[in-house]
Amino acid sequence: MKYLYVWCCCTIFASFSAKAQIVDTSKRWSIQTCFQYAIENNIDINTAKLNELSSIQDANLAKGSRIPNLYGTLNNNFTNGKTDVSGTGNYENQLVSSGNYSLNSALVLWNGNYINTNIHQKNLVSKTYSLLVEQSKNNLVLLITQSYLSILLAKENLKYITDLVTTSQSRLKQGQQLYDAGSTAKISVLQLQAQLASDEYLKIQTENTIRQNILALKQILQLPTSISFDIETPNNLEVIVLATSLETVQNNANQNFPEIKIGEMNTEISNLNITKAKASFLPTLTANAGIGTSNNWILNHSNYTSSNYYTQTGNNFYQQIGLTLSIPILTNQINKTNLEKSRISFKQSDFNLRNTKLILAQQVELAYLNATNAQEAYQSANQQLISVTESYRILNEEFKLGGINAFDLLQQKNQYLQAIQAFTQSKYTAILQQKIYNFYNGTKIQL
Repeated sequence: MKYLYVWCCCTIFASFSAKAQIVDTSKRWSIQTCFQYAIENNIDINTAKLNELSSIQDANLAKGSRIPNLYGTLNNNFTNGKTDVSGTGNYENQLVSSGNYSLNSALVLWNGNYINTNIHQKNLVSKTYSLLVEQSKNNLVLLITQSYLSILLAKENLKYITDLVTTSQSRLKQGQQLYDAGSTAKISVLQLQAQLASDEYLKIQTENTIRQNILALKQILQLPTSISFDIETPNNLEVIVLATSLETVQNNANQNFPEIKIGEMNTEISNLNITKAKASFLPTLTANAGIGTSNNWILNHSNYTSSNYYTQTGNNFYQQIGLTLSIPILTNQINKTNLEKSRISFKQSDFNLRNTKLILAQQVELAYLNATNAQEAYQSANQQLISVTESYRILNEEFKLGGINAFDLLQQKNQYLQAIQAFTQSKYTAILQQKIYNFYNGTKIQL
């Protein structure tokens, strides 16, 4: 019995420990943790980072044009055939070996500043890819914030609905007591039962909404399905009064958002294409240098051979240096066409920049209107909830005293439920819109 008792205690303890471990594995993530994980692991962001690294290599390649190249060439040929060695008409097999060995280098001295322009352009392209990474991060942050707040909204709704279920259970119990005492009709009890069932169904729907919203956030974070995931509930979530003017936020967005900088850099890149196209009309001056040597030997039945290998390579050693001036005269309209296309591309980039500035200004204005309207809707919903809550409280007291029937109470309860839903919806909508508006102003999103 003693050992059985110890075994039972150990089993119970192990059971509680297992449950504790299961709870501990359900990690609750703050919104900052979500941001950090998504930025580090998101596939699109990491792909953009790889594109940035590739563009850096392109810039390094462009810089390599400033230094001379160097190529080594080793060439050795063997030829076997019949040859009249002595001139008597007697042909003999003869093996001829000829070798050439050289080092050659070239350096562009001047080409209309094409190399420097190309290097500057590649550096700008690299910075553009870096800004594209930042743009992807911003889009991801806003998407996570919206999904995170949707979960918080559903969880707060669940709290209210759970309280309503508890209240409905209490009302049903009171109604049943009144019916048993003969103070109310059976229809009142049936109405209370129907309302309880409706509240429980609404609770189940809200729980499903929470699970679906959590799944949506997991998909945004690109979390494996095997990871148990939930979010933290912040202590204080308040709707604040907007303190920054629309004009100020629009100016800050123009200065800080990567979309504008990308548009400006694309315009400058297009302008550099015009400079490069103009350089193609100018001569190119290249310095050339090289050293090399060669050797030749012959083997046949007469044992006729050339002079010593090292003697030949020493006697044939040469050095070469020179300048090459390449002047474009007729290029089949290639240079002219490239120049005109570069000018067209510059105009397109300029239009794209103007359009980007316009779209960003409109987005900020829309965010301002959404935040303002959401704040006003929240204040209105808050006042409505205060009034409906007080009315619902009074009717509850009257119902306890038998002053009203279940139908009147349930009508007021439905209004109370609608007021709660409107309040929570307007609260989280206002918080979301204010976070978005302040994000355009350069404020990091925190909950």
